[in-house]
Amino acid sequence: AAENTATGIFGLMPKQTHQAWVQIGNQRLPQLKLPPFPVTWRSGGDRNEIKCLSRQKFVALEPEEWVRQHWLQHLSNDLHYPLGLTSVEHPLNLNGMKRRADIVCHDHQGKPLLMVECKRHDVPLSKAVLDQILRYHLALKTPIIAISNGINHQAFSYHATGFQMLESLPFCTSNTSI
Repeated sequence: AAENTATGIFGLMPKQTHQAWVQIGNQRLPQLKLPPFPVTWRSGGDRNEIKCLSRQKFVALEPEEWVRQHWLQHLSNDLHYPLGLTSVEHPLNLNGMKRRADIVCHDHQGKPLLMVECKRHDVPLSKAVLDQILRYHLALKTPIIAISNGINHQAFSYHATGFQMLESLPFCTSNTSI
């Protein structure tokens, strides 16, 4: 078995043997391998809703949204990416087809810095998931991309010679730019 020597939340992840769960209303969601945060939620009739940190409104608490909200919290609170420069479900056009990138963080000039594609916890990080964010990268040209299902995470930096796997994401600083 490969040894996990990566720091932070990225790197080789051991096979899940026991999954811890969080109860929100009548919904059971997995405890993710991202920093926990205080959840603001409400019951919206037949579904639970979570307050989106970026959009500042309640949205349906689906498993993928659970992962997305953890990522928004991590990017904002831990890595200091400003929420005012973060776009959720960022629209893009790929060969005439409308698509939406889950999370895109921009620099102060509005250039995309980082893109995260979120999947629900039970969707493996496969070649298809990586291919999806690579297609989005063609449109946005972000220097950093990440894919996550909340349990496993992979991040890559883009350089003229191609992509290189990262062990962790960089902090955003006032000087962060492309």
